[in-house]
Amino acid sequence: MAKDRVDAGRGRRADVVKKSKSSSKTPFYAAIGVVALFGVGALAYVASRPKNVATTVDVAKIVPGEPQGYLLGKPDAPVQVIEFADFECPACGQFATLAEPDIRKRLVDAGTISYRFYDYPLPMHKNTWAASNAAACADEQGKFWEMHDQLFNAQDQWNGQATSRPKGKFMEYAKALGLNVDQWEACFDARKYQPRIKANELMATKRGASQTPTFVIGDKMIGGAISFDRFKALVDSALVLAKADSGKAAGGEAGKTVPAKGPGGQ
Repeated sequence: MAKDRVDAGRGRRADVVKKSKSSSKTPFYAAIGVVALFGVGALAYVASRPKNVATTVDVAKIVPGEPQGYLLGKPDAPVQVIEFADFECPACGQFATLAEPDIRKRLVDAGTISYRFYDYPLPMHKNTWAASNAAACADEQGKFWEMHDQLFNAQDQWNGQATSRPKGKFMEYAKALGLNVDQWEACFDARKYQPRIKANELMATKRGASQTPTFVIGDKMIGGAISFDRFKALVDSALVLAKADSGKAAGGEAGKTVPAKGPGGQ
């Protein structure tokens, strides 16, 4: 009885038989086995999953090519507009989704402006070079602007806060746009258009762009995600100047004196 009281005082019932050491270790070894199986499964998944390369870019090693924007509209429109933008920039996304649709419909389609997009990837955005590369590879198949729109509309799906490997999302967009995905992927993995992107970035810097987006409308440079009304007001001012310059040129041609021909038509 004394022994029963001692056992009960230690928090264990008197009639409980003490388990052997070997049986108490069984759950431990079972847990080790589960962890090992999980590890093998994880390694098998990593080895078999579709390739989705990281997007780190050593910008300093890229040799720039020639700057080349992406044109929308007639190249000889009265007002020339340039946009320097970063695909991962929230302000650029705001402009592209809110103001740009009206700009295309009311100014580009009307023939008032030509619109050129130049890459201006900022160093704080981890996936912006990959996005510019994805758009350039879509341009190779004639669908830059379709990819441009998709990237900005779905910016929160692939940006640096969402993933460090955005290629999978870009491939989804390429497929949805009807691109030849194998061709697009080969282009993307080769980083074929990095020299062009680098040249566009350098052009933005040389022109004095200090933020994204930055617009050059006629002879004025404006920074920030401006509204359609503000954009149109700037275009209207540039259009007045363009018409005045055109009138001066026409007046100069009309005022020229044509030398009289000499004998024999000389």
